[in-house]
Amino acid sequence: MGQLPVLDLVVKLCTALAAEEISYCHWKSNTALDRSASGDNDLDLLVNRAHAERFTRILYRLGFKETLSPSEEELPGVRDYYGYDFETGRLVHVHVHFQLIFGNDLSKNYRLPLEKVYLKSSIQDGLFRVPAPEFELVIFVIRMVLKHSTWDSILMRQGHLSPSERQELGYLSAPDVVSKAQMILQYVPGLSTSLFNECLHVLQPGCSLLKRIRVGEQLQKVLQSSARRPHLLDILVKFLRRLWWPVRGRIFRSEPKNRMASGGLFIAVVGGDGAGKTTLINELDLWLSEKFEAEKLHMGKPRWSWATIVIRGILKMGTLLRFYPFEGDVYEESNQLHGLPWFFRAVCTGRDRHLTYLQARRSSSNGSLVLCDRYPFPDFMKMDGPQCKSAIANLKKTNRFLEFLSSMEEAYYQQIKQPDLLIVLKLNPEIAVQRKPEETAVSVRARSSEVWALEWEKLSAFEIDASMPREEVLSQAKTLVWEYL
Repeated sequence: MGQLPVLDLVVKLCTALAAEEISYCHWKSNTALDRSASGDNDLDLLVNRAHAERFTRILYRLGFKETLSPSEEELPGVRDYYGYDFETGRLVHVHVHFQLIFGNDLSKNYRLPLEKVYLKSSIQDGLFRVPAPEFELVIFVIRMVLKHSTWDSILMRQGHLSPSERQELGYLSAPDVVSKAQMILQYVPGLSTSLFNECLHVLQPGCSLLKRIRVGEQLQKVLQSSARRPHLLDILVKFLRRLWWPVRGRIFRSEPKNRMASGGLFIAVVGGDGAGKTTLINELDLWLSEKFEAEKLHMGKPRWSWATIVIRGILKMGTLLRFYPFEGDVYEESNQLHGLPWFFRAVCTGRDRHLTYLQARRSSSNGSLVLCDRYPFPDFMKMDGPQCKSAIANLKKTNRFLEFLSSMEEAYYQQIKQPDLLIVLKLNPEIAVQRKPEETAVSVRARSSEVWALEWEKLSAFEIDASMPREEVLSQAKTLVWEYL
């Protein structure tokens, strides 16, 4: 397997930390530093809290954004930052510890006040500063016993080290490192040499189950003064989360993720046919939703409300029974005289778009990153905006009920305001016609011409040339989104 490429953003970060003499180290998983440097793993950095302000200034200068963990996963003295490496399009997660907090993954219940000596032991090893192996071994052994060798962990089927953890144990367990580790146990009150050796032993394959449980209980008793919550309460928390988290994910399809500390963002992408709106929305959603709370909505084809389902069902039956004719493309049938069912559909569509807009606004106001495919604007995209008024103008005569429907539709659209970030994919109409041979040239050219001709600077929109290769369009869109977060 080849050497993983080092991200330019990681190099800039480490260089800045060294230049400003920030007291820090990459405090765990140092057998896989190449994966951290390439963005495949988190950067788990322990930072001297006295240098916290200077450290965060460096992160902000390099374009990192602070995020908030889901409430049940928040830890005191631990913060999360994400950076965007513009050259590769990859996200870099900096998991910052100002305190050494660890334990079972379900609770992280222990904090050892060893930060100063841990940092003092660190040395520069290539790109990163790393702790002395003996310090790392002591912390690693404690972490693994708490994670895998307590009775509750074993009962919850978490009783075995992963292959990467076993590899790290082998790397750190060299005889000279173990010997040095026994000399620094004084920094962990109550952890005797004999108990440390037993902890090291129970992590080896073949150790009896009873001994593992006994040593795990002994270690938790020794560390009780370092626990964030009482032992019995911690066990209860672990079991509740072990039961609830899978239910939440599999049944309720909900998996809380990080939110931007600066708040959510409402993003809309518009463009004519063939510009790649839906493809770009899907790519951006895939990129953002992997790490952050994100959702995508379609304003052009909004989800139908129950009222819309009932009304459109009635209208569909009427069409099938030939009570009134089918009415097609608004671009190709500009002179068509529309009947009452058409007006009902237009009002329902306006209402559903307004409801979708409200959903997007509420989600973004609560911290989510919302991506909208298509968006209604005044005097833009005839198919995405109010239609009753222009239809009435084509009629030889009108009535109060049609005027009422038109005003209702107009009211829905007037309540839809501009998103936080508007990205416009501009594509020459003739290129659009070539890209969409399955549709009529008249409608494709008409829709694309609307986007091509509109003065988007009046709407503070960001334009992207959609004729460029897809990778370049995506790169520019990611850069815009990241800078706007």
